[in-house]
Amino acid sequence: MHYGYGYFEEAHLGRVRDLRLWKRLLGILRPYWKPILGAVLLSLLISATGLTLPYLVRLGVDGSITQEALSFTERLRGLRHVALLFTGLMAVGFVANFFQVVLLEWAGQRVMHALRQRLFHHVIHLDVAFFNKHPVGKLVTRLTNDIQNMHEAMTSVVVTVFNDLIQLFGILAILFWMDWRLTGLLCTVIPMVLAATWWFSRLARESFRDLRTRLARINAFLQEVLGGLFVIQIFQREKDTAARFRDLNEAHLEAAFRQIRIFGFFMPFIEVMHSSAVALMIWFGGREIVQGHMSLGTLIAFLSYVRLCFQPLRELSQKYSIVQSALASAERIFELLDTPRAAPDGAAIVMPSQVRGALTFEGVSFAYDSGHPVLQNISFHIEPGETVAVVGATGAGKTTLINVLERFYDPSEGRILLDGLDIRDMNVHALRRQIGLVMQDVFLVPGTLRENICLDQSLEASVLERIVQHARLASFVAGLPQGLDTQVGPGGMDLSAGQKQLLAFARVLARNPRILILDEATSNVDSSTEREVEKALEEVLAGRTAIVIAHRLSTVRRASRIFVLDGGRLVETGTHEDLVRKDGHYARLLRLSLACVPMDENHASQASHEPETAK
Repeated sequence: MHYGYGYFEEAHLGRVRDLRLWKRLLGILRPYWKPILGAVLLSLLISATGLTLPYLVRLGVDGSITQEALSFTERLRGLRHVALLFTGLMAVGFVANFFQVVLLEWAGQRVMHALRQRLFHHVIHLDVAFFNKHPVGKLVTRLTNDIQNMHEAMTSVVVTVFNDLIQLFGILAILFWMDWRLTGLLCTVIPMVLAATWWFSRLARESFRDLRTRLARINAFLQEVLGGLFVIQIFQREKDTAARFRDLNEAHLEAAFRQIRIFGFFMPFIEVMHSSAVALMIWFGGREIVQGHMSLGTLIAFLSYVRLCFQPLRELSQKYSIVQSALASAERIFELLDTPRAAPDGAAIVMPSQVRGALTFEGVSFAYDSGHPVLQNISFHIEPGETVAVVGATGAGKTTLINVLERFYDPSEGRILLDGLDIRDMNVHALRRQIGLVMQDVFLVPGTLRENICLDQSLEASVLERIVQHARLASFVAGLPQGLDTQVGPGGMDLSAGQKQLLAFARVLARNPRILILDEATSNVDSSTEREVEKALEEVLAGRTAIVIAHRLSTVRRASRIFVLDGGRLVETGTHEDLVRKDGHYARLLRLSLACVPMDENHASQASHEPETAK
């Protein structure tokens, strides 16, 4: 087990000044411009109501409370009017804020839903080579965390930042209008606050990125350890693994404390600056009141506006890091969306109405990495309905041969013909509908047995019953409490290796392809189960062109011809008897196979009759 700790998502943060990125983001938001515009207009209304409230306090103090010339009744009437207007504006702000949140969340959820659908649809159409180079955890992060980061930025930052900026400039304008001298004093404090905000945003950005990176390392390490826990326990690496986790956890703890220290300094500092500004206002404003140059209501309103002025400054500094993280997520998402899809359809989309199943490889060569060929000048022809076997040592190129036939990859040289037509000129989906693949490891879809057989097809009950019979699953299904509606896979009952293989054959019969590929389909089953699999194979192979990749003698002997690969080259072709008499690569592989599995082929019946004590 390696300890690379996976892929680090926060290697860089987004550039706020990247106009190209903002242009693409605006392109995603464009279909939902109406609710976003509505949220922006509501933010103007929210800002207007918030900025009006302190001024109403000034009117109440100066117009009623301190007006001793007015009668008690007149002063109460004036306060009542101010209080009603104050309550009405608060109600308007509440309603506007409610609808702004609803509009933003509706638009944000719709945008992220559409983007997640688009991204998932794009990912499942990428070629296999892409997934060989990109870890699954990275792609899962694209579809979950990165999408959520963009949603958070749009719903809680974009309009909120717009609202904070309007509020900040509005407050400064009102303060200058009310008393330019007090505002001038305030402006001596604001530069220090802005400098502290800029400094904090830089430190918080690095701290935030470091904390996310440490957490990503812990998650990757946990996934790696829990996925290979049996290896750790077998080789008794619990102590070493716990020590490595302790190092990762302590690094994450230190990063968390660093972020706490940064926030712990910045927040009190802003409060100190706010208190200093209030002290200046009280000192200077109080002197002005005593001298009769300022009213008490003006000072109270001024202090309220000062409090409101520091709030957007504090929020803008915190949201800067969120915007950068969201831009980094957007950049990664767009990078994935820009990845070209695999196996593009040719200019001439050709697919015969009746596929016979004749396959021809003409000088096919392929390399996963340049300079390291896996297939080299492979040429052969398979007649419709013929069953051939492909054998060879590990790494000879057997599975790669199937991958280029399925168009998971395209040959670097040569071509593959189906009924005389180059498969690169065919529609990929139509081509793959004609090819059935039964692999060594059968993937179970979480769902019922019926859903695992039919997949995306709807079959009549009589047709499905016939498929179950031909796949030798009838007795197994009959013993299930809910029959074909029994839940299998994750969350349901588990199937044995043989039952999974029979299920894979049922899938092939349900799809009814003209070409069948068996990639080590019987390697995971015992000899008794293999008999049932062999009977099912007779039904599955009937009338189909078949390519069998296998080591077991019984499976290989069924083939009319055997292709022997060695080092990516086709070195021998012939029947089983001819190749044994030739005493070449195939005979050597056969001797090695028989030497490695004596019990499986030769002594199974003898072992079954041994007494219990002997066993």
